[in-house]
Amino acid sequence: MKSKGPVIIIILLVAGVLIYQSAYIVSETEQVVVTQFGRIVGEPVTSPGLKFKLPFIQNANFFPKNLLDWDGDPGQIPTLDKTFIWVDTFARWKIGDPIKFFQTVNNPFNAIGRLNDIIDPAVRDYITSNRLIEVVRNSNRELDVAEVGREDEQSQMIKELDKRRPSRRIFIGRQQITEGILKQSQPKLEKFGIELVDVKIKRINYVEEVRQSVYNRMIAERKQIAEKFRSEGKGEAQKIRGEKERLLKEITSEAYRKAQEIKGKADAEATSLYADSYGVDPEFYSFVRTLEIYRENLGDKNTLVLSTDSEFLKYFKSLPE
Repeated sequence: MKSKGPVIIIILLVAGVLIYQSAYIVSETEQVVVTQFGRIVGEPVTSPGLKFKLPFIQNANFFPKNLLDWDGDPGQIPTLDKTFIWVDTFARWKIGDPIKFFQTVNNPFNAIGRLNDIIDPAVRDYITSNRLIEVVRNSNRELDVAEVGREDEQSQMIKELDKRRPSRRIFIGRQQITEGILKQSQPKLEKFGIELVDVKIKRINYVEEVRQSVYNRMIAERKQIAEKFRSEGKGEAQKIRGEKERLLKEITSEAYRKAQEIKGKADAEATSLYADSYGVDPEFYSFVRTLEIYRENLGDKNTLVLSTDSEFLKYFKSLPE
């Protein structure tokens, strides 16, 4: 019995090594290509779980099954209208055929190099074949404005600028450009077992030489819009001032007319009262009026030269001695 103990242990160790070398686990995000002496054996393993292979003579080559990212290097590219811009793109890809992938690029690091060689020229080709406005915008949708209370006027101004500058109109758009890059790149990647899922433009910016001139043009356009608003405001202000002056003159003339009517009625009533009161005793009226004239014209600083028979002093003549 003692002589069988080491043999059993050796057998168990050998069995454990064989099981360890023959078994492997595939996760949900992995796929495996089994090779025997460098030659592919069978179909790729894409389902997760515990799998087996021949120990020692077969190898399990693991590849990712989920989406992988590709981030291109930003580059300076001229557009169709000779505007130099910096373009930064990214893509999402996956290993569609692991056998082709293993036979050609073998690993994701080499696959990135292939993606660089294929996607970058496609991006450059589409950017240089289209105008800048096509790369920036997707449609001719009216731009949103942030100036509160002036949306209608500014939108109208933008429409007028669009009419004056047909180059601002969109015929292809950014979405169709990225779709074209995807369609042009995908057939070239199929032979490597790579499936290109999506390509997008991450960022577009002017080169430093062009940026200042673009800013100046944007400032000039905004100044044009602002000047239009100012001129409309000045015209509206003049209209309001004219209306105010007209209303003021109407109110003043109406008030003056009513005042004159009241004065006229008052004078007529006073005259009527005077006439009625003085008509009772005309001699008394003549006497009172003469005394008022004396008071107004006779004083220390006034000198009158009259004849002795003047009617002006008739009441002095009739004074008792």
